[in-house]
Amino acid sequence: MKQKKAWRIVREAIKEGDIIIEVVDARDPIGTRNPKVERLVQEEGKRLLIVMNKADLVPKEWAEEYKRKHKDVPIVFISARERKGTGILRKEIKKLAKELFEEGKEKVKVVLVGYPNVGKSTIINVLKGKHAVGTAPIPGYTKGKQLIKLSKKIWLVDSPGVVPIDDFDELVIRGGFPADKIEDPVKPALKLIKRILETRKEAITEKYGIEEFENEEQILEAIGRKKGLLERGGKINLEEAARYLLREWQTGRFTLFGREEEKKEFFIRDFEEILDEIEKDHLLDPRRILWKYGERLTLDNKKRVGFREIEGFTVGIATGFKKCDSAIKFLEEITKKKVIASECFGGKWKGVIAIME
Repeated sequence: MKQKKAWRIVREAIKEGDIIIEVVDARDPIGTRNPKVERLVQEEGKRLLIVMNKADLVPKEWAEEYKRKHKDVPIVFISARERKGTGILRKEIKKLAKELFEEGKEKVKVVLVGYPNVGKSTIINVLKGKHAVGTAPIPGYTKGKQLIKLSKKIWLVDSPGVVPIDDFDELVIRGGFPADKIEDPVKPALKLIKRILETRKEAITEKYGIEEFENEEQILEAIGRKKGLLERGGKINLEEAARYLLREWQTGRFTLFGREEEKKEFFIRDFEEILDEIEKDHLLDPRRILWKYGERLTLDNKKRVGFREIEGFTVGIATGFKKCDSAIKFLEEITKKKVIASECFGGKWKGVIAIME
């Protein structure tokens, strides 16, 4: 039922807008572009613009090559968090709006859609600017929503359509379910490897030194062999190899681009039971989380970290730090997300509860 409701909201958002911006994570375009969304936009006869956010985390030459290979739809690479490329985005919106004005449209509404954590809210805030007018000039406009004036005739709907994650394997790849708790990790691991090969296969060689392979399972076997994940008789333990790969991906120690140095700072993955309860109660307020679960959070000199995607945000808990700022920075590094609210606690050893997007 939840999936059906989420898709209904996405469909309504697409019907409402004239220009549909699909926000995509530039680091994982295959995983964050949604064919169903793009098909719905086409069926409704709306203008589609692909915005590849977090482009500061991918090489410029790769971005240019991706754009050359996908000329069927307008694509803009930006970094909303760094405020890079946002001028180009505004220019592209005006270009598409001009086409609609020439077809007789008097006002154009812009709607953003995309998966959780790709940066939709950040882009909306960037487009709003400091002096945007947040009122709805249209009689009978949906209560609870706002139209933000971008120009005299272009309005932004301040309510993005959140594309639901449809299958469990995808949820695992996105870090929504801990690798260590997966009963059958091989299937999502093979799906992840396939995506890496389709997006940038060099990443496999750079990370693991694997150069010769015929399929995804051979890569998983090679990873298991290199890490010594063997059963009795020397047979590779594929399940443990899969869990290892998924852990590396979920924590950001393995990325598609660049020879990033391995993080030297180790931590204990913890707080899963608490995160289960937080998810069940739909808690997204750091103070309420601390009030309810503070006594159960371990505070010592060992770094303990846990995080979970809940309703489009990520709840993170980190303890064992000398300073709260260090805990926040660490959470941002391992999740690749931005803390938007946090609560610090503890004495000599401190911890934080943070909400990230």
